[in-house]
Amino acid sequence: MGPRMFGGQAVAQALLAAAGEEQGGKLAHSLHAHFLKAGIASEPTDYAVTTLSEGRSFATRRIDARQRGQLIFSMTASFHAPEPGLCHQIDAPLSLDIEAALQSLEQWIDKHPDSAASPIFGRLEKRPIEIVPLDPGALFSSRPREPSTGTWMRIRQASPDDPALQRAILAYASDMMFLRNAMLPHRIRPGSDRVQAASLDHALWFHTTPDFNDWLLYATSSPWSGHARGLNLGHFFARDGQLIATVTQENLMRPRGDGDTTT
Repeated sequence: MGPRMFGGQAVAQALLAAAGEEQGGKLAHSLHAHFLKAGIASEPTDYAVTTLSEGRSFATRRIDARQRGQLIFSMTASFHAPEPGLCHQIDAPLSLDIEAALQSLEQWIDKHPDSAASPIFGRLEKRPIEIVPLDPGALFSSRPREPSTGTWMRIRQASPDDPALQRAILAYASDMMFLRNAMLPHRIRPGSDRVQAASLDHALWFHTTPDFNDWLLYATSSPWSGHARGLNLGHFFARDGQLIATVTQENLMRPRGDGDTTT
C-alpha cells in the first residue's frame, strides 16, 4: 500500500465514524471530502464527528481526521431516512458482461505475461477490492488513450450486508482506478515521475445500498484537465444495470521536469 494513506481508506473510515452516530435509521446519501495533508498509513488516525443538523428526514455531520494532532482530512456526510419518490436513471455506458471481462483479462495476461510483474499489479493484489478492468491496456500500458475506463469491482472476502458497511466499502473502492482517467490522454499513469499527483477532493452520492459481495461496474471518465488539475466522474452500476452511486473527484496533476505532458 505504500507509506501514504490511501484516500479511499480515509473516506470509508470517516463515513463509518459518522454512521456510528446515527440512531434513527438514516443512511448516508452523500459525502464531500477534502484531503488537506498526506496521511501516513502506519500512523493511527483519530476521527472526530460533529453533528451539524439533525431532523426527522435528514442529518448532516462533519468528520475531521487528525494524525499527530494535525488535521489531515475533513468531510461532511448527509444522512437520509428511506422514503419513496419519483425514479429515473441513466443506462450503463459500458458492457455489463462480467464473464466477458474476466475472459478478456485472462487473454491479456496470457499475451502480456510481464504485466503480472508490474508494480501496479502487485499493489492491486494487496487491496481488499478485487478488480477486473474492461481495457487492461489502459491499466498496464503507457500509450495515450481516451480519458475513460471501466472496471468491475467486488470485495475479496464476503462482508455482512449491513447498509452502513456496504456504503463504506463502496466509498473505499470509489477512490480506486479513478484519478488515472485525467492522465490517460497524456501518456501518464499514477506513480509516474512526470507529474506530482494527489487527490484534492472527493464527492459521492449513494442512490441505493450497494452489494459489494457481487460485482459492480465502475464506469469512469475525465471531462476536463488543466491548470495542473484534473476532474474525474464515475458511476457504479450493478450487474442488472441499476445505478448504485455517482462519484466526482478533482486531483492534482502538476507537471515535473520540462512540463511537457502533451505527448
